[in-house]
Amino acid sequence: MLKTFIRPISLLVGTTIGAGIFSLPYLFSKSGLLVGIIYLVILSTIAFIIHILYADIIIRTYATRHHFPGYAKIYLGKYGELFANFIVFITLILILTVYLIISVSFTNLIFPQIPNYFKIFIFWALGSTTLLLGIKKEAFFESVTTLLTILIIFFIGGFGFFGGITKVLDLPILNFKNLFLPFGPVLFSLISFSGIPPLVVYFKTEGLDLSRIKKIILLGTILPAIFYFLFVLGILGLSKNVSQDSVSNLTNYVHPFFILLLGVFGFVSLWDSYASVGEDIRKIIKYDWGLPRFITIIIVLFTPLTLYFIGLQNFLSLIGFTGGVLISIWALLIIVMWEKASHIECKQKIINTISPFIIYSVAIIFIGAILYEMNAFL
Repeated sequence: MLKTFIRPISLLVGTTIGAGIFSLPYLFSKSGLLVGIIYLVILSTIAFIIHILYADIIIRTYATRHHFPGYAKIYLGKYGELFANFIVFITLILILTVYLIISVSFTNLIFPQIPNYFKIFIFWALGSTTLLLGIKKEAFFESVTTLLTILIIFFIGGFGFFGGITKVLDLPILNFKNLFLPFGPVLFSLISFSGIPPLVVYFKTEGLDLSRIKKIILLGTILPAIFYFLFVLGILGLSKNVSQDSVSNLTNYVHPFFILLLGVFGFVSLWDSYASVGEDIRKIIKYDWGLPRFITIIIVLFTPLTLYFIGLQNFLSLIGFTGGVLISIWALLIIVMWEKASHIECKQKIINTISPFIIYSVAIIFIGAILYEMNAFL
C-alpha cells in the first residue's frame, strides 16, 4: 500500500501543490464561487489528460531519461528542443520570482517589523545557500514539506469553514465581469510537469505495473483540486476582505500563535519548493546548455532577484501569465509530441488511443488561455 499507492500519489501531489494555491481564494471571491468550482473541475480534467500524455511520452521513449527539452529534441527536432529549452527556462525563472513575492507574506507572519526588502533577502539567501551547498533532499524531507503544506490547507480549511460558513454562503456565485480571471492561476496550480518524470522513474525503479500509473495520476491530479477547494472555503470563511495572497489579512481573524505556526509552515514549504525549482534550472543550464558552473550559479541565483527588483512584483499577474501563457505552451508542446510519439512502434505505452476531439478541444482551451492572459498581461 505504501510503496504502490501512497508514495507515488504523494510524489505527484507534492510537486503539484505550490504557490498558486494562495491566489485562488481572492480570485474565486471575485469571479464567484460557482465559477471557481467549474474551473477546478474542468481544468483538473485537462491537467489529468496532459499528465497522462506526458507520462505516455516518457514511457514510449523506452530506456531513455531526459528533461522536457530532451523529449522535444526526439520528437520535434533541434528547433523544437531550443524552443522547449527557452520556454522551460523562462517558466521556472518566473516560478522562482513568484516564490520570492509570496515569501514576503509568510515572513511577515513571523517577523512583521522587518522591512519587505530584507524579508526577500532572507528567503532568497536561504534558498540560494541550499543550492550552492548542493544539499540533497531526501525523500523523508520531501514528505515532511508536503505534509506541512497539507497541514496548512486543513488548518485554514477547518478554522474558516466551521467558523465562517455564513460568509461563504453570502458570496456571489457568479460574476460575469471577472469570468475568466481565475483561468491562468488555476492552470498554474493544477498542472505539474516536474512531477511526471520522477513518477514514471519511480514505477520503473520499483518494478511496479505501469498500467496502474493512470490511476495514480488521476488521484494525484484530483486530490490537489480537492485541497484547493477546502483551502478556498477556509480563507473565504475567515476573512471578510480576502487579500491577493490569502494570508496577509488573517492576522485580524486568527490567534497570533496560529498565525506564527502558519508563517513557519508556509515559509519552510516555500523554501523547499524554491530550492527544488532552482535545482531544475541548474540542471538545464549545466547539462542542456553546457555553461560553466560559475555562470550557472550567477543565472540561477540572481535572475529571479533581479526580476523582482526591476518591477515583477505583482503576484496575481505573474501567476496568470506563467499559467495561462507559458504552462499552456508546455501543454501544447506535449500534445504535439504525443501525436508524433503515438505513431512510433514501442515496447511500452499506457495510452492505446484517444479521441481526436478530446485532443483538439484541450488544445483550443490552451490557445484560448494564451490569448486571454497575453491580452490581460500586456
